[in-house]
Amino acid sequence: MPISTSVSRLQILTGRTSLTESAVNPFSLPLRVYIEDTDAGGIVYHAKYLHYMERARTEWVRSFGVGLRDGLSDNISYVVQKLSIHYGVPAKLDDQLSVTTEPVGFGRVWMDFRQRVIRVSDQKELASADVRVACIALDSGRPRRLPPAMAELLAHSHKPV
Repeated sequence: MPISTSVSRLQILTGRTSLTESAVNPFSLPLRVYIEDTDAGGIVYHAKYLHYMERARTEWVRSFGVGLRDGLSDNISYVVQKLSIHYGVPAKLDDQLSVTTEPVGFGRVWMDFRQRVIRVSDQKELASADVRVACIALDSGRPRRLPPAMAELLAHSHKPV
């Protein structure tokens, strides 16, 4: 699908007329492991990886100039509908991490992401997840169609699996 250079919903959403290569490569969020993230042995508690991934998905959206609050006034919110996670080598106190987010598909009311947590020092993958995020109406909690601008952004930024 060609990316239009005319004013489009994509331009309105992102302020860009086209997506750069960095927009279609996995987005990366740098993080550091703090003591609040670990158990008594200095190992990252398993649920913290979900927090890291949530932050990375949020920052992926924000990187296009869109805040999550923008949808609240339109009665829209996004919720995790499905999640499959694999844990590998554990992260430890003070590790520097990179959390990548890559959109891999979308439908009328959902978006799929592939996410990875990588230790920067040795490039080891510590955790990976496939996450489905659904769009809902805040007032009813029922599925709602993705906003057209978000669907267009996803159409131009995801790599088919």
